[in-house]
Order: sequence, then C-alpha cells, then structure tokens
Amino acid sequence: MFIVDSQVHVWGHPTEGDPWHPAAADYVAKAQTLSSGDREPMGGHELLSEMEAAGVNRAVLVPPVFAGDENRAALAASRDHPDRFRVMGRIALEQPEESRSRMERWLDQPGMVGFRLTFHWDRQRTWLDDGTASWFWPEAERLRAPVAVYAPGQLDRIARIAATHPGLRLMVDHFGLPLTARDEQITAVVDELVTLAQLPNVAVKASALPSYVSGPYPFAALHDPIRRVIQAFGAERVFWGSEMTRLPCPYLEAVRLFTDALTFLSPEELTQVMGVALCRWIGWEI
Repeated sequence: MFIVDSQVHVWGHPTEGDPWHPAAADYVAKAQTLSSGDREPMGGHELLSEMEAAGVNRAVLVPPVFAGDENRAALAASRDHPDRFRVMGRIALEQPEESRSRMERWLDQPGMVGFRLTFHWDRQRTWLDDGTASWFWPEAERLRAPVAVYAPGQLDRIARIAATHPGLRLMVDHFGLPLTARDEQITAVVDELVTLAQLPNVAVKASALPSYVSGPYPFAALHDPIRRVIQAFGAERVFWGSEMTRLPCPYLEAVRLFTDALTFLSPEELTQVMGVALCRWIGWEI
C-alpha cells in the first residue's frame, strides 16, 4: 500500500544559527503527556530508517513547537530526499511584517508545500482571538497554500476562519484533541469536529491518535471516533499521520491501526486515507 504520513517532527540540536524557542526547556519539562522533546532529535536519515521498517513511503515534515519557527532541519531532509519528504513549515505569526515578506517566497523553497500553525502553548492560546493571527489567513488564501492547524478547544474559531476564507485549505491536526485528552474524552471533541465537515475547505489529520487512548493495540477506543470522522468528511478529506516521535507505541502499530484493525474501511477508502488524499490536498504528485 502507498502510505504517506501527514505529520512527523524533525529537528536538530539547538545551535547559534538555529536556536530553539527560548522557553523550550520549560515546555518540555511541563508537558503533561509524552513529548518529542524527551528524545534525541530526529533528522531525515533517522526517520527514513523508521519509515522503512513500518512500510511508510513518504512523510510531511514539521518542526516541533519547542524548536521555534525555523524550518532548516525539515528543509534539509527534504532537499536530501526529495522523493520521500515534503515540508509544512512554521512561521512567526507575532512578527507580521517580517513574516508577510517571507510568505511571498515561501513556496519557492524546495520541498515546502504549506504552513503548520499551533495555538496550544503559552500565549499562542490567545492568538485566534486577539488579532495576532488575523493578518495570516488572507495571505495564505491568496497564495493557495495549505495550512495545518493545531488549536485544541478552538474548533469554532477554525470554522469561522474557514467560512470567511473559502479559498483557504485548512487541515485540523490530531482531530483537534487536547494533548491531555484520553479515551471517553475523545467523544465530545469529535462531536464538535464533525460539524466542520460542511466546510469543503477543511480536512482532518488523523494523526497521533494512539497518544489519546490508554489501551494497547488495536486501540479499540479509537475505532468509532475514526469511523465518525471519515463518515462525516469522506475519505478524501481525512489523512492518516503518526507524529511518531511522541507515540506511546511502535510506529508500525500506528500504521496497522488503519491498515489492519479498521475493518469498516473499504479498500478505496483506505487507499485515500493512507496517502492518496493527502497528496492531492497538498499538491504532491503521486
């Protein structure tokens, strides 16, 4: 099967030219769940070994939040392995003038296909309400660049943005689940998430999902939420992903959750969810 991971973190050790966020150590130390920052950095070569073992053909790379708003490690991996990686990079929303200028050349960077924004950490939580992010949406819509957003507890804001900017292609990360959500708490979030299915410019990343259940493979508590999301959005707007550097299980089990355990998926739906639909959404030739 052709498998594309919609989200894997890659990052390097901090350097003077590529520093981490000033509060990175505090973020990792206070994480209430498994954090990628608890492990050694992941580069392209290390990731390829993991992908080969799990049968994953391609991956979309994003830097983790604690590594700041530089995308050098991800772009380097994509440059070294252009047939295997694409990048959805971070940009500094709180620096509109500088970032607006960077956006004009964003998609000219080899391997760069879009943006990935987060609204869950520290002051980021207010950016969808206080105007910090407002300048970004019309610019991304104009560029026709896909945008992945992680905004737990703020799906209503994402819905308003999508409705206001119908040419903007949005991807909701991790079903919109808060980092600390577990088991039965998934249901209420999915109840809200499926209401966004009426917006044709919103897709969903079915990523990092084993992180949200306490049971082992085959992660039975995830089956019905996944079924509901695919039923609402259609397989062409749901993209499997792992965020494998914070998984509580082997990478292969995150793959097999979909390829083996979700028996309600038709072969055509599985093909879409496991890679074809994502490539079409971000413009990655198959």
